[in-house]
Amino acid sequence: RRLKRKRPPEGWDLIEESIEDFEQQMKDAVAEEHEGKRKNELTWRIHRIHWEKNRFIWDLRYKRKVMGDELYDYLCREKVADQALISKWRKPGYENLCSLLSIQKGDTNFGTASICRVPMASRAPQQQLTPNVKTGCISCVSGD
Repeated sequence: RRLKRKRPPEGWDLIEESIEDFEQQMKDAVAEEHEGKRKNELTWRIHRIHWEKNRFIWDLRYKRKVMGDELYDYLCREKVADQALISKWRKPGYENLCSLLSIQKGDTNFGTASICRVPMASRAPQQQLTPNVKTGCISCVSGD
């Protein structure tokens, strides 16, 4: 286990099993067979697991309000939680953001946000189910 350096704060024992489950899923996704997949598709599952783990932490911290400052700060410091992504979720319009990659305008051909940031209703019919090339997200702006 990678978190043995410092004694974890109160509440860690309640979420430890879930966090370790996410970490195991991530290891499995990284080691997953990539035969027959396009280069970009290899990271889609990794992005999804990253989103789910951070959404779990966000839910405990901001929705249910059962996680204290000390535990949240510990998770961010130990790089278990993605503090930048979680802070974006607190801003209007970014509540369901799939990844910080989808809002980096420098990574797209025309300097715009990713296709998954365009609401499904506003897309042309041929674009309805076009996933984000990097994250595999179809529409994080329309809800999760």
